[in-house]
Amino acid sequence: MLFGSSGIRRLYDQDLLSLAMQVGMAVGNRADQVLVGMDSRTTGPALSSSFIAGICYTGAKALQGGIAPTPSIAYCCRSFKAACMVTASHNPEPYNGLKLFNPDGSSFQALQQDEIEDAISDNRTADWLSQGETMKYDPLTPHHDAILSEIDVKKDLPVILDCGNGAGSVLTPHLLSDAGASVVAVNANPSGIFSRPSEPLVENLPYLPALMKKVNARCAVVHDGDADRMMAFDNTGTYIPGDLLLILFAKYLGAKRVVTTYDASMAVEEIAEVRRTPVGDAFVSEQLVQWGDFGGEPSGAWIFPQISYCPDGPFAAGLFCEMAGEWNIAEELASIPKYPILRRSQQFPQSHEILYALGAANPTDGLRLEEDDGWCLVRASGTEPKIRFTAEGRTLDDAKRMLERGEEMVRLALKGDA
Repeated sequence: MLFGSSGIRRLYDQDLLSLAMQVGMAVGNRADQVLVGMDSRTTGPALSSSFIAGICYTGAKALQGGIAPTPSIAYCCRSFKAACMVTASHNPEPYNGLKLFNPDGSSFQALQQDEIEDAISDNRTADWLSQGETMKYDPLTPHHDAILSEIDVKKDLPVILDCGNGAGSVLTPHLLSDAGASVVAVNANPSGIFSRPSEPLVENLPYLPALMKKVNARCAVVHDGDADRMMAFDNTGTYIPGDLLLILFAKYLGAKRVVTTYDASMAVEEIAEVRRTPVGDAFVSEQLVQWGDFGGEPSGAWIFPQISYCPDGPFAAGLFCEMAGEWNIAEELASIPKYPILRRSQQFPQSHEILYALGAANPTDGLRLEEDDGWCLVRASGTEPKIRFTAEGRTLDDAKRMLERGEEMVRLALKGDA
């Protein structure tokens, strides 16, 4: 299986370069023009060139977007039949990969992914007189202008922006400044070397509260490597967990129908009608196309249908800054119901086999155990040999009990008693 929960992602090597050309050919045989962008990784130029070579080999045209956030490429795909973002998202620098998009900004769905995989073994090529061409394309300006028309940030609002040396560096600092904020940008050089781990987790951002205090910032917003994610700190310099940020966005937008993942807090169901999907923004996007006002997952992927069906970190950053200018974020967070959530992972080389033995149709989707006072999601990691456990309860004891249920289920599977 080439595609995981968010495109193709693996360690960069010669095999990935060869695969990129093959995928490029498969996409080029289905779309006469393909937009291609990349994040700031040092391997991006080579990998995107390989993908573009595959497109041209079929006689299709490749539009070169250069370094850009993933949501910028997805937004601009509306002018083409398909787009590709060369990125490994929040993974470390040695990784890279490919994300494929439809004109509405949604990721290629399972059937489309299967078609690409099948086509790789039977790719058609154009003769030497019919090779495709390449041309430069600016994906930043259309996306910037679309977001700017949707947000209204309080003038000179002091904001910290941490781009993590990723693709957000080429868009979000200008976007927030043009929206009216007074921006202090850190790690905003798209160098290809991440000065902090790319995933916007609280443990990777210990320096931000002190920096916020120094400049009296009303909020801080943070991106991952390709800026499809955005996480935030409130006006007291406190990191906002993704479950609470999901609810905060839904409340601010007045969203009555929210799509989120199986591992998101049950608290969101107290403010909106909710439909849940397996973990992965592509699943949220697929459901949101059919139903819902807003979607996201606690990892920091927020999808706003008025822009596109791709998680949009720059739009989320702008909207959060707008919110911070109107609300006391800390007070709003205090009013949101909170239930204890426990997250744990264990190394299992045979993680996928264990989930199959437990009856999961797809190991990375996992199984969700539910009771009146809590739930536990047990799923195999899509990128590591691990099983991830997420449990929530109305009390800490309820959460612990649900976590123990999930871990016991895996222990029994290992003994052959599942």
